Order: sequence, then C-alpha cells, then structure tokens
Amino acid sequence: MGRAIAYLYGLACYVLFLATFLYAIGFVGNFAVPKSIDSGVPGDFGTSLLINAVLLGIFAVQHSVMARPEFKAVWTRLVPRPVERSTYVLLASLALILLFSQWRPMLENVWHVENELGRMLLWALFALGWLIVLTSTFLINHFDLFGLRQVHLYMQGVRYTELKFRVVFYYKLVRHPLYLGFLIAFWATPTMSVGHLVFSFATTAYILVAIQLEERDLVRFHGPDYVEYRKKVPMILPIPK
Repeated sequence: MGRAIAYLYGLACYVLFLATFLYAIGFVGNFAVPKSIDSGVPGDFGTSLLINAVLLGIFAVQHSVMARPEFKAVWTRLVPRPVERSTYVLLASLALILLFSQWRPMLENVWHVENELGRMLLWALFALGWLIVLTSTFLINHFDLFGLRQVHLYMQGVRYTELKFRVVFYYKLVRHPLYLGFLIAFWATPTMSVGHLVFSFATTAYILVAIQLEERDLVRFHGPDYVEYRKKVPMILPIPK
C-alpha cells in the first residue's frame, strides 16, 4: 500500500471513529441524535431483546477478538501492518453504527429521578464519565490507540516502535480508567429504561471479561513491570489496596 494512500485511509478511519464516538454520547444520553437508545416505537419484548443482544455480541466479538495478538499475527498477513490499527478502528466504528441504527427500544422505566438536583448530579456524572474516557486515551497516546501514529510514521518512512509502559494521572488510581469512564457514562442516567439497562448490563459484563483478556496480553508484553503495577493499583474502582 502506498504511503499517501495509507495515511489518507488512516485519517478517514479516525474521522469516522470520531463521529461515531460523538454519536455514542447522544445515543446513550438520549439527546442530539436522530436515533437514541430510547427512541422509536417499541416492538415485541422478546424479539427486541434478542436483536439487541445480537448487536451487542457483534461489537463485543469484533472488539475483543481483533485486539488479541494471536489474531493480529494472522490478520497482518492480509492487512498491511501500518493500517492494521486503523482497520480495527474502522470495523469497530461500523459495528457501533450497526448497533445504533438497528437498536430496538425497550421503554419501560426501571427508575426515573424527578428531583431536579438529583437529575443534575446524574447528568454531571454522565459528562464526567465521557470526559474520563476521552482524557484516558490521550494519557496512553490517543493517536496510537486509533491508528494515526502508525500511518503518520509510515508516511514519514520511520519504523514504528511500541509505546513504553508508563503510569500517569488516572492510571495511578486505577489500571483501567477508560473502562471506568464508560461504566460511569452508561449507568449515570436520571431515566433508566429496560433497554438502557440491558445495554448497561451487557457492556459491564463485556468490560469485565475484556479486562481479563487485555491484562493477560499486557503481562505477556510488559512482563514484571505490569505484574508489579497490578499488585499496587486496583483494577477499576479507585479503592486503595
């Protein structure tokens, strides 16, 4: 693949991710998007639950399987290594777009907070969760995480080097602040519908499984440094060990 084409491809994948990420905020929060988690006409409960479970499963399988080193070793025989991460980002964005477009609303309320102060606090937590997600990506190198660093180095003719293990800011409190941010954003809502609850439960379960797989890879890659880090810093809740 030509360097200029690889760079433009990586940039396009990043722009699509950014649009998808912003849409996700409105989708979960039920504002500013044409189709959100609670918009639309509800259908049969069992059918809706099945469709939503399949949509969540598609994203979970894509997101976890493609991130594993064993898969990457095979995948990069087909996809050029400089755009491997960008392709992962592209497919993750497409899986989310499929979920957003095909999600079936399940509108029965599990809880609804009417107190104005309570609603404001929950919306503040919602915003805080997304802020933690975004800032966490920059702490570990946002542009490497989403494939831009790889295609930029390739464009410059510079050999890609893996990022060094370092512990900064949130990562001194919890090992996975990015996942913590998602959990806060998904659960902090003044109105929790059944559909939103299904989404939150499924994504929480996925995150807990994904952490185990991810940490196995991190131990393999970083060795004793990560083992020692894991002993000292809690996984996802900032409770001192």
